[in-house]
Amino acid sequence: MQGTTGTTPQPAATYPPTDRTVPTRAADRACYDRELVHSILDEGYVCHLGFVRDGAPVVLPTLYGRVGERLYLHGSTGSRPLRMTGQADPGLPVCLTVTHVDALVLARSAFHHSINYRSVVVHGTAYDVTDPEEKRTALDALVDHVVPGRSGDSRPANKKELAATAVIRLDLREVSAKARTGGVNDEPEDLGLPHWAGLLPLRQGYGAPVADPGLAPGTPVPEYLSAPRP
Repeated sequence: MQGTTGTTPQPAATYPPTDRTVPTRAADRACYDRELVHSILDEGYVCHLGFVRDGAPVVLPTLYGRVGERLYLHGSTGSRPLRMTGQADPGLPVCLTVTHVDALVLARSAFHHSINYRSVVVHGTAYDVTDPEEKRTALDALVDHVVPGRSGDSRPANKKELAATAVIRLDLREVSAKARTGGVNDEPEDLGLPHWAGLLPLRQGYGAPVADPGLAPGTPVPEYLSAPRP
């Protein structure tokens, strides 16, 4: 038992499917594996946050960071979703998505053109982070999500900056991943057509760092900028 061993229960290997996370189309591409969801989230930079304001849907792109089974987002205390989250009781219902496009699928027919992709959709309620320690942890995670190791190599936010910054959290509970892999799915009668077909892979990675003009002479390029992003 937990009280005897002192161990912390580990989360299940998969997220439980719900009515909102089971797709109505191409359901065979859906997956609820926790490690896959985490890997897709950790590889991304930008998420899209959807919510309802005054009866109308709003979707905003923003940065995010993951700490265990929580996602954190930040922005100005005056920004619309962050202000609404602080005012809502018990929180702001949201839908968050992250998508990677891995390849363009070029078919012989226009109808069968597609993309290979990996995506995550998170449904839940976003809450305003008010605990100072959790807020600092969240902001460090946001910086390190973009460039791993960067939070320890930059000045942390001061009191004035922290007061002007709002942070919200979204727990990973109602979550699904979806992906397309593989090649072209042309009709058998189109295979002889004289049109090139196949995959056009897309790659993401760091370019060569460009130093700020005001950088102090002799400041070296950090090692984490010259290594590939994990």
